[in-house]
Amino acid sequence: MDNERKEEILEVVRKAGSEEYETSWDEKGFPKSKKKSEVRKGRKSKALGGKFESFVRKDLEEKGWIVDKWSNNVDLEEGRVIPAKRKFNPFSKVMSIGTGFPDFVALQFVKEGFYKVIGVEVKVNGTLSREEKEKCRFYLDRKVFSEIWVAEKTKEKNKVRVVYNSAEDILGRMR
Repeated sequence: MDNERKEEILEVVRKAGSEEYETSWDEKGFPKSKKKSEVRKGRKSKALGGKFESFVRKDLEEKGWIVDKWSNNVDLEEGRVIPAKRKFNPFSKVMSIGTGFPDFVALQFVKEGFYKVIGVEVKVNGTLSREEKEKCRFYLDRKVFSEIWVAEKTKEKNKVRVVYNSAEDILGRMR
């Protein structure tokens, strides 16, 4: 172990005794310290994101879409669709399944034998990361989905509303 890594670990150990920091361990067994206020903020953001995801699903179903959780992801290095990794929380003993990109696959009947298939990614702020944009481009180029929508949360007169933006529009603006 190099000196730089030792210094990082010592700093984390110093913070561990503090009331201001919370210490956890990564996959390799190294400690990480985070401010307790940031941990609370993260929990709240995750809860609000999950609530908004449920809201989007209900909204799409009311508009006549058949919605399901998308459980695949894209391996950009290999250039193929793979099953999404499952995440295990050792503290709550829960395995989360829905960690794919995009969040949902939605189907809508067009005419006998034809359905419109779209991917829906739910983002409270409507912003995709660089990696998510590359994944959208991958899905659209290979015609996995006819469209990918990014669901964004807006408020109108204290009422939550969903705005669906096309990923093609977002990708077009970024070129």
